[in-house]
Amino acid sequence: MTPLDWITPDWPAPSGVHAVCTTRAGGVSRGSYQGLNLGDHVGDDPIAVRSNRQALADAIGARPVFLQQVHAAEVAVLGRDATDGMAADGCTTVESGVACTIMVADCLPVLFTDEAGRRVAAAHAGWRGLAAGVLEGTLDAFREDGDATRVIAWLGPCIGPDAFEVGDEVRVAFEAISPEARQCFEPAGAQGKWMADLAGLARLRLCAAGVTRLYGNDSTDSWCTVHNPLRFFSHRRDRISGRFAACVWRD
Repeated sequence: MTPLDWITPDWPAPSGVHAVCTTRAGGVSRGSYQGLNLGDHVGDDPIAVRSNRQALADAIGARPVFLQQVHAAEVAVLGRDATDGMAADGCTTVESGVACTIMVADCLPVLFTDEAGRRVAAAHAGWRGLAAGVLEGTLDAFREDGDATRVIAWLGPCIGPDAFEVGDEVRVAFEAISPEARQCFEPAGAQGKWMADLAGLARLRLCAAGVTRLYGNDSTDSWCTVHNPLRFFSHRRDRISGRFAACVWRD
């Protein structure tokens, strides 16, 4: 049984595919990590983190595999014996009971499945990973299966467009890939600074890759990690912060 405050994605995933996005609800962490902190690299009590991770596994009835996320584009293929700590920002599996898991505290988690429910995948999409092609890399496994246009994607909570101030280098990086990315940036107060729509940039990248069945984060305030402190961890807001997670798995 998952806590009521956790998010169950509203997407047309086929029978046998399940997904959840945790919040701060539940867990035993204290202080800056209050609630269900799942990050073991942020300074929290390791015993509390282990308890929180076990609570997640018990709630979903599957084994979450936690990556060492490095803001790049490497994608791990998770077998039945997959272990935590692989350096990757995307993961995919066709195994049952293995949960592709992405931890975030402002970056965007993206979950994937296909119409048949044969494969599931997840990606950690901060701006660096997005620019490096982590979404496209995660989709490669579906292309190898057949047709990536049959993929369904769900975008989870992330920093919102009125909270994500970035420099010129971020805007330039995305516009160099696609001129349409300009629509995801608004001028900020300081020269050379921009307010970026991270979820909007991900939607553009996914559509360009042929994935048009997109659900979840629509860039409104209810999805913003910064503006919902009681519900979501946020590194940009708090600096010392826990991590919540989005998971997808097959029966």
